[in-house]
Amino acid sequence: MNAAAPRGRRLPLVLRNPSFGRVWTAQLLTQAAGRMFQVGAVWWLVGFAGGERRGLESGLFLMVSTLPAVALAPVVARVVARHAHRTVLAVAAAVAGAVAVPVALWAYAGDLPMPAVYAVGLALAACQAVFDPCLTTSVPELVEDTDIEAATGFELSTQSLAGLGGGLLGPLLVDSGGLPAVVAVCGTAYLLAALLVASARFRHATGTSDAPQDPQDGSMAGGEGHGTPAAPRTLRQILAGLPFIRRVLLCFAAANLFTTAVYVVMPLYTRGVLHSTGSTVATLEAALGAGTLVGSFTGARVPGRPIAVGSACLTVMAVALGLPGLRAGHATAIGALAVAGWCVGVIGVRFVALFQRLVPTADKPGFFAVMQALLGATFPLSSLVFGALGDHLGARALCLVQGAGLVPVALALWWLGGRARPDAPRTGPGDAATAAHLTPAGETS
Repeated sequence: MNAAAPRGRRLPLVLRNPSFGRVWTAQLLTQAAGRMFQVGAVWWLVGFAGGERRGLESGLFLMVSTLPAVALAPVVARVVARHAHRTVLAVAAAVAGAVAVPVALWAYAGDLPMPAVYAVGLALAACQAVFDPCLTTSVPELVEDTDIEAATGFELSTQSLAGLGGGLLGPLLVDSGGLPAVVAVCGTAYLLAALLVASARFRHATGTSDAPQDPQDGSMAGGEGHGTPAAPRTLRQILAGLPFIRRVLLCFAAANLFTTAVYVVMPLYTRGVLHSTGSTVATLEAALGAGTLVGSFTGARVPGRPIAVGSACLTVMAVALGLPGLRAGHATAIGALAVAGWCVGVIGVRFVALFQRLVPTADKPGFFAVMQALLGATFPLSSLVFGALGDHLGARALCLVQGAGLVPVALALWWLGGRARPDAPRTGPGDAATAAHLTPAGETS
């Protein structure tokens, strides 16, 4: 056994576990495609098709593109809980591809109407709203328990890789081939992702997780494999039973009101302050994605309890996002976004790994759907507010607003760490160690 361990560590998880590698690659393709379309469409609105109210128009587009994750949370939770996860993932990706490909042909044949662009953004976001929480729920079915941390790191790195790929290609494709090129590449990526998921095997799934489940018997995918299955609970009941996690999610939802505004601010900053082209938008997106990628793979090595690490990272993000407002320039913006991305990656890997272990297995489908909804609830508001402000305030002022808004959130999270204990772990054999590691500063286990 000792001899096998070093051999197992020589290869990354995505190579040691081919099925997880296929599903992770599918997530990378879907998120990159969605990001490519969002960034490309926003740059198309700001740099080419937008009128005098470019900020509001791009903000409205991002708002429409983020509504499904919030509005569909209860539906997603039921779908993920009752149906085979492989089927849900494959169908979500295939539907997105089936939407994008015909629209790409339409766009090549003639000008794509603005309502159609908004409709495509809404449809792709709806498919992604199903795909992402389903994949998070499926992680224990694809990997061994000892690989959950590594799988979580890979899963969370997907968003940063998507930012590198989709964020880089979106504006460049718009500059070279227009919006039709972006939609065509997106459709191809979604269809390939559907094929990858369909070819994967969910080896650690329970007998009911790869077939439609009976809501009356309470069985859910990824069950613990012993004891009487618990009856499925509503989203409200799930959060009511996890008060500490609920407060943490609310803090990060408030932070997202200011952090996600970067997707509106970046194109406006590029056009109004840097006076540059889509290649600069792509560079800024790549810096953000690269920072998040590094943070996803180094987050587990950052010392400190999750609450302390989270509040410190939010403070650093406040400084980083506000810095381009004080000192304009390409280098400043790139460096600031790389640092902010690193903080996002660290926060994500520490807290999602925590939730994987603390949330009861039967509640995971509902929890990860409601987590996505809570964290995304402020994104539509952020896009609309910062988009509208962009027509009245300069982009440098928007950067300062972003930084200032994160300061009270960081303080609130730090205060929470000193006032409350985490929810008791309810799954896995390492619960005592997890609880000791998560106890807030100033308390003893």
